[in-house]
Formats: sequence, structure tokens, C-alpha cells
Amino acid sequence: MTDENIICFAKDWNSDPTSCNHVLRELAKNNKVLWINSISTRSPSFTNKRDLGKIFRHLRGFLKGAKPVGDKMWLFTPFVLPFHHKPWAVKVNQQILRLSLGILRRQLKMSHFQLWTFVPTAAEYIGTLGEELVVYYCTDEWSQFNSVDGQRINEMVRTVATKADVVFATSRPLVEKLVKFNPETNLASHGVKYSLFATALQDETKIPADMSSLKGPILGFYGLVEDWLDLDLIAHLAEHHPEWTIVLVGNVCVDVSRLEKFTNIHFLGRKPHDELPAYCKGFNVALIPHKVNELTRNMNPIKLREYLSAGLPIVSTALPEMKNYPEHCYVAESYADFEAGIVKALEDDSPDSRKKRSAAMANETWDGKVAKIGETILKVKAKTKSART
Repeated sequence: MTDENIICFAKDWNSDPTSCNHVLRELAKNNKVLWINSISTRSPSFTNKRDLGKIFRHLRGFLKGAKPVGDKMWLFTPFVLPFHHKPWAVKVNQQILRLSLGILRRQLKMSHFQLWTFVPTAAEYIGTLGEELVVYYCTDEWSQFNSVDGQRINEMVRTVATKADVVFATSRPLVEKLVKFNPETNLASHGVKYSLFATALQDETKIPADMSSLKGPILGFYGLVEDWLDLDLIAHLAEHHPEWTIVLVGNVCVDVSRLEKFTNIHFLGRKPHDELPAYCKGFNVALIPHKVNELTRNMNPIKLREYLSAGLPIVSTALPEMKNYPEHCYVAESYADFEAGIVKALEDDSPDSRKKRSAAMANETWDGKVAKIGETILKVKAKTKSART
């Protein structure tokens, strides 16, 4: 898909890279992309310094207009009234965004455009902005996140999926749910920056200094340390296997005080995405230690293919998507299974097996995934255009 104009409701630009970042950057190689920074689903507290800071940041971003973040990509932070349950505020916000995008479209020469959304909060804006096609790219069971109104989010998801011309979902459970609202729902499994993560196998890639002196074997995880991680499982592993070192790379967003007593658990903080392969090189086993609940059952962790591209053996809790890779992942139904999986992974690992795991991901790149998505969109676009004429 080339020479298209894409305006996309996306997550916050400054958060950790996810499929949203990878897909839009691939699209921006051959199309114009305007990234609309996340629109909150909850009303802020005006006594909360963090919420007030976010309001002022959004206002500053709004006044700056579209900021170039690539050759064909721009970032725009909309300013909306934070009264999402008030019908009058919804109407005002629709008008503000419609007028703002009208100005930006003229500046960026986007006379016609596809409207994409990675978030359900776009529900109130679909059909009000003059788009020629609507694409919904669903990555999560949004209603299961903390601090959101689950019922309201479900209504938004239903609205977006129903109004969209085409829907993409990143896991099979999500496809099964969304196809009930839109028959044009497609599985879009995650890709990987293979050339980046495969560098973990290269001799010139050095293990970072903050991990190079740690005693092995090292069980590694990177990503947000959030409430969907099973911290009790991590504590269990640390307590029963003091000979193992557990490394967690990423922002800590929850209380981890129960883990602080273990000298074999190390929190290394958030690292730039391009540095993750070097950390992978220092891992003996990669972990996906998620709780199994309604949120995680619908997940397809992007780190799965990244770990494998780095050649790592993986031990995971019993998430549905993990079970599709029995030749690469040790999937555990219990804490005892998880321990046994780690032991097995350590015993069976070798330089040859690492090369084989990595090679299995060589055709799972983001550019290939996005090219297939583009082909599907063009078919739907042609069909939609034909139906309207």
C-alpha cells in the first residue's frame, strides 16, 4: 500500500514501543501518517499533580500543531475537554478535533485519508472527520485494564468494530470476539525487527555493563512490570532457586516490595528499544510470567518473536497464543511446571538451537506483516468504493 494518507488514533508517543509504533513506522515508509496522541478514557482529578501535568502537556502539544517525527510521519496531540460522560462535551470535542484536523490536512496536503485507530476511544469521532475508510487495529481486551470503566470501554469497542470497514486483531481470542461485530475481521499477528534482535547472536554484541557481572544462569524479562505479571511466581522462583538470577528490564508500575528481600532479583529499569538485544544476549532463558486472566488470555506478547529472534528459549505461563509455538516455548500450567520448564530450557539450550530459533523468525518481520495488512485494506477499499458507486 503506497501513497495513502493515514490519520491514526494511537497510544501515547512517549510510552514503550508496541505494535502501534512498528506498524505506523512501516506505513510511513510509503504513506503519509499523522499520529494522534492518546485520548484519555477517564476524567482527570484536578487535585492530582500527575493529571494536571498531563493536561498542560497536552495543551502545549495542541498549540504546537503537527510535529514531524519522521520523513512522512507527524505527531499531533489533541486537546479535548475532560468530561467524557457529558454529551455536550463530546459534541464540543468532535468539533475541536474536526476543525484541528481540517487545518492540519491542508498543511500536510491530505485531501483524502484513511482513519485508523488502535484505541477504542476513537468511537466518538468515527464518521465526523470526513474519512474515506476506517481501520480498527485491536491489540488488547481493553475493558480489563485497571482504572477504566469496563462497560463503557466495551461499548466503545463494539461501536468502533461495527463502524470500521476492516478490523485487524492481534490474537485469535480477539478475532473470535470482534468478528461478531464485523465479518471483515482479520488476524494480524505481531511482527519483529528481526535484523535488530538477531544481533544478540553476534560476537560483537556486548552484554551491558549493568548485567555483565551478574551470576548465571540468568532468567530474563523485559517490558512493563505491571499488574498482569505474576509477581508471586517470580518470588517463588527466587525463593526456591537461589542459584538462579532473575533480571527484570523495564519500568516498574506496581508495588514490588515483596520482591526486594531477594538478592537474586534485579530491576534494571527501562532501556531504549535498540539496546534490548544486548540484554537478550545476557539471558540464559527468557520469561513470559503473566497471570492468566481475561486480560492476558487475549494478549499476544510482542516480546515472543523478539525473544525467539534473539535465539532465546522461552518459558511462559499458559497464555493461549504461547500454545501455538510448542517447538519454541515451554508452556507451564503451574508453578511446578514453570520451574521444570526452566530446568529443561537450561539443559536443552545450545548455540545451534539458538540459531534455529532465530532463523524460524526470519520471515516474521514487520515489513512483511504490514504489507499483507495493506493488501487486505486495498481489497476492502476497492469493495467499499464499488458499493458506494
